[in-house]
Amino acid sequence: MGKLTAPVIASRKVRDGGVPLVMVTAYDAPSARISATAGADILLVGDSLAMVVLGYEDTLQVTVADMCHHTAAVTRAKPGCHIAADMPWMSYHVSPEETVRNAARLIRAGAHSIKLEGGRKRLPMVDRILAAEIPVMGHIGLTPQSFHAIGGFKVQATESEHARKLVQAAKALAHAGCYALVVEGVPDRVAEMVTEAVDIPTIGIGAGPYCDGQVLVYHDLLGIEDRIVPKFVRRYADLKTVSVAAVAAFAADVRSGAFPSEAESYHLR
Repeated sequence: MGKLTAPVIASRKVRDGGVPLVMVTAYDAPSARISATAGADILLVGDSLAMVVLGYEDTLQVTVADMCHHTAAVTRAKPGCHIAADMPWMSYHVSPEETVRNAARLIRAGAHSIKLEGGRKRLPMVDRILAAEIPVMGHIGLTPQSFHAIGGFKVQATESEHARKLVQAAKALAHAGCYALVVEGVPDRVAEMVTEAVDIPTIGIGAGPYCDGQVLVYHDLLGIEDRIVPKFVRRYADLKTVSVAAVAAFAADVRSGAFPSEAESYHLR
């Protein structure tokens, strides 16, 4: 975990002189090692693994068992970052008791904290998780687990009343004890209002430059995933093209007999 415990992260407000937080999703040991070596502060074992790793069309199919499996893989890499794990859909919706049990499974798998989506309606669950001594990161704005209810993956809080409610939700989650808030898919000025309204750091994704940190999906920023390209994604590499070219070269060498060579083969002495 290094020095970035949940309380330390909670103090990382840019307005107070804090350096912006860098959060990257990680789903296995290699992605954890790469992101940690590159200097990420927080690794999020995101339920986005449903789409970018497991091949589902949305995040609703991923289970607590899936999340524990991938959290453990990230943890085994010993990345030295704070590891947050998403609570998947229906893992914190039924009862406080079940919510705490599911959060505990993620902690036992190696997470240092958990993240859950939603505003005021999540306060009872947040209270119970915190009572179990488990740090909680909130997530407001565009909440992908609610895409059926909100009408799809679209920008939220575009009207003044909705923006006001978002700010109120952020304040409520901060007051409840969340150590940070992910703010997703909202206008930049709305994210700025949220950031100014709370004393814990905000981490934006599709929320403009005024948050206390930013997060991107590992497969998006590296250009591994290219089926969907949200406006807010900046690709820092094109690893899919490079990877396809490498595998194609291997296939061509196998078919032509160029691989393996004498140097790549074992011989009798």
